[in-house]
Amino acid sequence: MDIRAIKIFNHLAHSLHFGRSSRACNLTPSALTRTIQRIEEELGTPLFRRGNRSVTLTPAGEIFKQYAEETEQRWQTLQRELADDETLRGEISLYCSVTAATSILPRILGAFRQAHPSVQIKLQTGDAAEALDKLKNREAEVTIAALPEQLPPSVVFVELAQTPLVFIEPADSIKSMPGGESGIDWRRIPVILAERGLSRVRIDRWFKEKEIQPNIYAEVAGNEALLAMVSLGLGVGVVPQLVLEKSPLKDRVRVFVVEPDLTPFTIGACTLEKYLTHPVIGAFWATVLQEQSSES
Repeated sequence: MDIRAIKIFNHLAHSLHFGRSSRACNLTPSALTRTIQRIEEELGTPLFRRGNRSVTLTPAGEIFKQYAEETEQRWQTLQRELADDETLRGEISLYCSVTAATSILPRILGAFRQAHPSVQIKLQTGDAAEALDKLKNREAEVTIAALPEQLPPSVVFVELAQTPLVFIEPADSIKSMPGGESGIDWRRIPVILAERGLSRVRIDRWFKEKEIQPNIYAEVAGNEALLAMVSLGLGVGVVPQLVLEKSPLKDRVRVFVVEPDLTPFTIGACTLEKYLTHPVIGAFWATVLQEQSSES
């Protein structure tokens, strides 16, 4: 088996999801399946149990996983040792929202590229609520995300920015929402919520603490989708202020005041602690820390 097959196995062994691994490895599902089957044929034993809705490692798969991870690490070490100079080479995979890609990452990427021009950067954007899952499933090595209320012990986090969570309504509403404890009839006003993520946790808690049963019109994935629906007059919603400020739809919605304020977001870079020993990821993390200290 070759090193690419090893890398493909490693990704699937962590994601335990053929669809996610095929997309991350730029393979069709059938090509991914064939790769795993070839490894299993070489070893003479199944490595995965495939159910209708789940994938798990067999005992042999757990043993091979340790071997495969060590092999990939040794391969990376060999590539560095065979290089004819001390230039840092390799690649790093990043994941963040579109807003983070345009507002937070540019200064970090600029400094990193200047210091390490031979490193290939792979950047994927999407729903910020998926950032930690991307890290866990090895679909990204560094993510930009809001600090969760409970940070997994294996994840390290560096704060880069803070932003309030704000309620928004369509800008062309005839009358702005009244504020105060009892000024809004939430039974009548349609509310658009994020399907998941920290903003959903905090708005659900806010409604619960005020003993409000909201009139939920829709649940959407991503702040951009939520902003679009509010701008069309379909309801009100909650987004991070940073997202609102960077959105092309910012003039089509407006903020209204609620009491008490929602707990703001702390946004930062996340990676797994074990990744910091990798030279490329370690160098990127050093850049993150440098940029953080220069901003503070």
